[in-house]
Amino acid sequence: MNNPISERVRKVKPSATIAISSKAMEMRSAGINVISMSAGEPDFDTPQHIKDAAKAAMDNGMTKYTQVDGTPELKEAIIKKFSDDNDLSYQPENILVSTGAKQTLYNLFQAILGDGDEVIIISPYWVSYPDMVLLADAKPVFVDTFQENNFSLDLNAFSNAINEKTKLVIINSPSNPTGITFTRSDYESIGAVLDNYPNAYVATDDMYEYIYWGEEPFVSFAQACPALFDRTITINGVSKSYAMTGWRIGYCGGPADVIGAMKKVQSQSTSNPSSISQAATVAALNGSKDEVFSMVEQYKIRHDYLCSALNAIEGFKTSPGTGAFYLFPDVKNVIENKGFTDDMELSEYLIESANVAVVPGSAFGSKGYIRLSYATSLENIKEAVERISKSLS
Repeated sequence: MNNPISERVRKVKPSATIAISSKAMEMRSAGINVISMSAGEPDFDTPQHIKDAAKAAMDNGMTKYTQVDGTPELKEAIIKKFSDDNDLSYQPENILVSTGAKQTLYNLFQAILGDGDEVIIISPYWVSYPDMVLLADAKPVFVDTFQENNFSLDLNAFSNAINEKTKLVIINSPSNPTGITFTRSDYESIGAVLDNYPNAYVATDDMYEYIYWGEEPFVSFAQACPALFDRTITINGVSKSYAMTGWRIGYCGGPADVIGAMKKVQSQSTSNPSSISQAATVAALNGSKDEVFSMVEQYKIRHDYLCSALNAIEGFKTSPGTGAFYLFPDVKNVIENKGFTDDMELSEYLIESANVAVVPGSAFGSKGYIRLSYATSLENIKEAVERISKSLS
């Protein structure tokens, strides 16, 4: 059979972060001591009270199908979270629970995008945004940001990118991969541009909301731009903040018609998320955040050490972040001075020669950068920096 793979799938590429993390695991299985700074996965365990809630759910027989869009108990917890933390008011019909925020985004793209639609993506971006847009037959439009401006958004570039074909704008804050967080003022400026395009929706990926240490309080887009509340889909989840990556729960709040369409997509793909994971998420959202804040304290310590240590390596230029658990150094001088072809070849060299796994910046739309995750122990971070420095000296 000739070309059995659809054109839709042939347009996209596999996730670079998953590919590199898989290679690191393969090398470890072969007995090689690889330090992985590629995966966006907390090294902390899920807090005990959350695991206890999951055990109780199993003991109480909560092992069946649930409502496609999430249990009433979890929806109630999500509504309370949005109200308490973000001053956003939703009803159950405005909430969708999915198998991870990645599925939430995929549902959204499939629900509202189609041929001829354009989606504005701020670069550097999370690796999956463009390909999920392509799978919805829409066109990604990139607005670049740069380290010399601390990855701040150029409003002129944003204004030039948006037009009548723009169906969606994606905003991720704190950012994967840069760690930069949008402020209320940033959002108000973006909102002023969007006021002129009433058919454009906004998707805000707030996955790292709690992993934040900026001077200003964290603010979500719909909170900063209430006039655009009915055009905003606010996306979040428990994977990163609560160290629950394997539990696979994401959620969002948005306009009832959009949420209904997303529910329809989900009903014909995965149906409901895990009943046990939903029960655990109720405990996470309703319970104490003390352990979350303890994790964040450790992330900040690691961030400060790694940022300084990377800048001490010749050819690295690293901007500090205010959230998430990534740094995104500019390594163009390393590439040029050491004779590498690009950031892909440098990343391959580091995993083969230094046994340190990083992700090339090209995967995030920024050539000449690499992403390092500090969601690993400080001991590992120090060893990784030493290995990188030695391998390049």
